[in-house]
Amino acid sequence: MNEKTAIRVRDVMHNRFFRVDGMTTVDQALRRLKESRATVLIIQKRDEHDEHGLVLLADIARKVLSKNRAPDRVNVYEIMNKPALAVRPDMQVKYCARLLDQFDLTTAPVIDSAGEVIGIVDYDHLVMGGLADLDEQ
Repeated sequence: MNEKTAIRVRDVMHNRFFRVDGMTTVDQALRRLKESRATVLIIQKRDEHDEHGLVLLADIARKVLSKNRAPDRVNVYEIMNKPALAVRPDMQVKYCARLLDQFDLTTAPVIDSAGEVIGIVDYDHLVMGGLADLDEQ
């Protein structure tokens, strides 16, 4: 893969995420995820000096469901990963995959130069959009 044909994170990211406040309960968050068909929660910054949080469905399964906690009594800030390791939209997908591997992650928010989440990147999209050439089939 040379520089001319380098595939960037912006080319493979998706927008199936939903923004919520940290005080949102897991029950409320799950309803919003289901309504919007999203798979990732982005926990909003409390102020300009704060960082984004991230909650995946796997986090809810591990930290709420498996521990038999009531989803209507758990706030997302209690189970979020914060700060969320983020990537730039112009990063090459091969470096994004390496970064996720180095930190044992599967998913990362894509943050623009203004510090806003503009998408989500995960291994599925990195492989299918960055490695598999489906147009040749």
